[in-house]
Amino acid sequence: MITREQALAYHSTGRPGKLKIAPTKPFRTQEDLSLAYSPGVAEPCRDIAENPSDVYKYTARGNLVAVISNGTAVLGLGNIGPLASKPVMEGKAILFKRFADVDVFDIEVDTLDVDELVRTVELIAPTFGGINLEDIRAPECFEVERRLIESLDIPVFHDDQHGTAIISGAALLNALELTGRDLSNTRVVFNGAGASGISCARLYRDLGVPTENILICDSKGVIYSGREAGMNAQKEEFAQKTSARTLGDAIKGADVFVGLSQAGVVTDDMVRSMADSPVIFAMANPDPEITPDQVHSVRSDAIVATGRSDYPNQVNNVLGFPFIFRGALDVRARRINEEMKLASVHALAKLTRTTGVPEVVREAYPDDVLEFGPAYIIPKPFDPRLLTQVPVAVAEAAMKSGVAQHKVDLDDYGKELEARVAELASQAG
Repeated sequence: MITREQALAYHSTGRPGKLKIAPTKPFRTQEDLSLAYSPGVAEPCRDIAENPSDVYKYTARGNLVAVISNGTAVLGLGNIGPLASKPVMEGKAILFKRFADVDVFDIEVDTLDVDELVRTVELIAPTFGGINLEDIRAPECFEVERRLIESLDIPVFHDDQHGTAIISGAALLNALELTGRDLSNTRVVFNGAGASGISCARLYRDLGVPTENILICDSKGVIYSGREAGMNAQKEEFAQKTSARTLGDAIKGADVFVGLSQAGVVTDDMVRSMADSPVIFAMANPDPEITPDQVHSVRSDAIVATGRSDYPNQVNNVLGFPFIFRGALDVRARRINEEMKLASVHALAKLTRTTGVPEVVREAYPDDVLEFGPAYIIPKPFDPRLLTQVPVAVAEAAMKSGVAQHKVDLDDYGKELEARVAELASQAG
C-alpha cells in the first residue's frame, strides 16, 4: 500500500499537479505566430461562423472533454467541496489521456444549486466535445445529467452512475456464463441506493434481469412497496412487494449480491445463505462490504469482484469512460445512449473471453490470472485491446441508433485506433 507521504510527493514534486497544456502546431517563427493568432486565426473563425461544424476541423473541440464536479460526493471522502476535489478531477483527466488519448479540462464549480450547476455547464458547452460529470451527490446528480442531456447536443455522461454499471455489467455477463445462469431467472440483491446502485440496477434490467428479480437495500433496509421513509423517485422505481425487510432477509437464496455501500455489512452467514455458486460484487471503497478472503473462507464456489486493485476482478471505471468517450467523440455523437452503453458492456465481456492476452498486460500484472475464469471476469486497465475494441463497438452503436453526426468505416476506424495504441505506448515509454 502507498503511504500518505508517497501520495503527497507524487502530486507536488516538480511541476505541481498532474496536467499541462502542450501545443500541437509549430510555434517557432514570426510566421507561426501570425498563423496561430492574428491575423491568420481570423480565417477559421470566419469558416466556423458560416459553418459551425467546421469547429471540429479547425479546433480541439472534437477531442476535448470537460470533467465537471462540485465536489459533493468524492469517492471515499464525501462532500469535500470543489477545491479539494481538484486532484481527483486532474486524476480523471490523466486516465482519459493515457488510456484513450482524450484531452480534458477539469472544471470545479462552486455551487450546491442544481439550476446554477446546469446553467454553468450549458454556458461553457461550446468549448467541449463531451461532458463527464463526476462526484456529484445523489439525487441531484440524476437531475443534472437528465437536464444536460436534454439541452445539449454533445455527450453527457455521469461516470459515477454509468461507469460502475457498465463495468460490473460486463463482469455479470461473464460470471453468469461461468456459473451456468440465465439473466432471465437470476435474482440480484443490491446494497446501496445512491447514484451507482440505481444505475447498476437499471443497466442489469436492460441486460435482461427482470425488475421483479431485483431487490435494493439502503441504510433503512429493503426498498419495498409502500415504504415511506427515505424514499425518492429513483428508489420507487425498484420498490417490490416483498416480506424481506433487512439485507439478511433479502440475500437468502440470491444468485448475485452487488454492494455499493460500506465496509463490513455482509457477514459470513449472509454468504452461506446465498444460492449455489454465488456471484458477489463487493464494490465499496476503500474497503469492500466483505473481502474475497472472507467469502472464500465460507464459500469456495463463489465468484468475487471488488473495487480494489489488490484483489482479482477489480471493477474499475477506467475500463469504460475513456473508451466510451473515444468512440462517442469520433462519430460526434449527440449523446451517449443506452445502445452505446450496452455495446460497451458486451465488448468488455467479449474481450475478457478472448484468448491471447498481450505480453504488456502480463508484464503489468505478473502475479494475476489472465485467462477467462472465476479470477478473471473483466479485463485489466492496461490491456491495449480496450482502445481497439470498445470504441469501435460504441461508434457502431451510435451510428446504428442514429445519434452519430459523423460516419466512420469501422475497419478503417479500427486501424486508426491501433495507431493511437502505438502512439500512447511510445509516450508511456
